[in-house]
Amino acid sequence: MEMKNRQLHPELVEQILRKLDFADPPPLNINGLTDVYRAWCNRVPFDNIRKRIHLRASNPLPLPGFDDVEFFQGWLRCGVGGLCWAGNAALHALLDALGFSCSLGTATMLTDSNQPPNHGTVFVRLEEKQFLVDASMLHDTPLLLVPNQVSTIAHPAWGLSCSPHQKLWNIRWRPLHMVNGCDCRLEKISVSRDTFRTFNERTRSQSPFNDSLYARINRDEGVLGITGSASVNFTVTGETHIRILSPEKRLQYLIEKIGIKDEIAAQIPPDRCDTGTIYREGLK
Repeated sequence: MEMKNRQLHPELVEQILRKLDFADPPPLNINGLTDVYRAWCNRVPFDNIRKRIHLRASNPLPLPGFDDVEFFQGWLRCGVGGLCWAGNAALHALLDALGFSCSLGTATMLTDSNQPPNHGTVFVRLEEKQFLVDASMLHDTPLLLVPNQVSTIAHPAWGLSCSPHQKLWNIRWRPLHMVNGCDCRLEKISVSRDTFRTFNERTRSQSPFNDSLYARINRDEGVLGITGSASVNFTVTGETHIRILSPEKRLQYLIEKIGIKDEIAAQIPPDRCDTGTIYREGLK
């Protein structure tokens, strides 16, 4: 297998494809891109597991996922993924290795009006069209981006809407801890890998994912995951199920539902700030 990516060796790419359930590399068309991205959404979680372990140990080395090879080795060995900068850098590296024309981009999750860029994502140029594939929002299908036009992914669980904003777009989607939705403003379509690594390291001191467990993945035509002590499930029928878990049940959920190996799941430190309290109060 011939690969053009400078970060990933062909042998590693073959291992990744096997775990994504590909016998052969996908074709370089929209069907191939859709198949790869859908497999990613169903097999590579958006999670902060290794970062939480890293921060609890006060480890001065670069945060987990700073290197694409290291990201994939962690996933192949333990089933863990990463947060937006690490996960989207790795997704970009894989797509680039397969021969897709893609770029790293920046965006802003608009949790308040004065946020600077705080999110990394991936753009793919294919057949003279621009698509977004995001390793955090996990929207299953590449999102077509058309200048000055609205586009949507119509699905009850992972669906989203995209509207024009200045020269780029705003995306409305649903994080597990914000079930009523969050806006993501796309900022730049092409930035360097060094920019991604710099942004990733800045989250060491401040990030909404530093203090409690977070993990998200697509399963059975729906979305499931954990935020703090709460499990959240967006179903294919459009329902939202929230359940508060004991520490033992949370560990079991990570292993059985999300696919995290027990040896690393057992290392996750206690939450310092429990986002599950949002749901606990609402369930009284």
